[in-house]
Amino acid sequence: MPTYSFPPIPLVNWEPTRNSVIVFAQVIGKVRRALTPPQKHWWHVSLHTTSTGLTTSPIPYGQLTFTLELDFITHRLVFSTNQGHLATIALRGQSAMRFTESLLVLLSSHGIDIEFDREKFSDPKPLIYDIQAVSRMWAAISQIDSILTEFKGTFRRESGPVVLWPHHFDLALLWFSGRLVPDQDPENEEYADEQMNFGFSTGDGAIPDAYFYITAYPLPAGLTDTALPDGAYWQTDGFTGAILPYQTLVESDDPQALLLSYLKTVHAAGKALMAD
Repeated sequence: MPTYSFPPIPLVNWEPTRNSVIVFAQVIGKVRRALTPPQKHWWHVSLHTTSTGLTTSPIPYGQLTFTLELDFITHRLVFSTNQGHLATIALRGQSAMRFTESLLVLLSSHGIDIEFDREKFSDPKPLIYDIQAVSRMWAAISQIDSILTEFKGTFRRESGPVVLWPHHFDLALLWFSGRLVPDQDPENEEYADEQMNFGFSTGDGAIPDAYFYITAYPLPAGLTDTALPDGAYWQTDGFTGAILPYQTLVESDDPQALLLSYLKTVHAAGKALMAD
């Protein structure tokens, strides 16, 4: 069995760099959203992991198909096409405005004309990009992706892909009970599908350091009575969900087993409460 080792990533030590990575992810996410056919549950605006970073996956543009990847090994944005074209932009401390403009110029040079609301990316102030911090972040996310994928393999009912949401920069996976939520339009899958969400955040205003979360929609009565593995707890301030601090994995002798136990425990409880 493979072994996992998770580096410490307290947000206070790298938040400016984390915020820069979020900007880069959001920009390529905007490109994907503008050109990719819509998919249910907004999966067309998400990013996917590769062995080296985060990708848009192939984006269609007429006879051309192209991919944008944030490569966290060589620290470059990589543009590649089905016609063999390859170009890169170094990920350093460029501003949101410069990064966005550089990408749009690169795309235009290959015949890809695209426009989206750039107001959010108009700041000319240089960003901070700490290569060592990004490497630690990627070591964590790439391993978490593997464990979430293993967990997904235990599902019998419909589930979504393991994806990275650029707007909050969380890696997440949806599971569906197969039931419709009462009093919701059955054609609106965003609100009609009973589901659970399993994810990882690098930290935010609600919880300042990296954490794993599990939420359910709608929240079934009794779910928060579920006993959680050591180190996990139920969050009720701001949102309701099961929380496992990332630091517990850093300190664990068997982080894979701990994370899978947390995921499987809450999933089993939710599945039982959502049963037909």
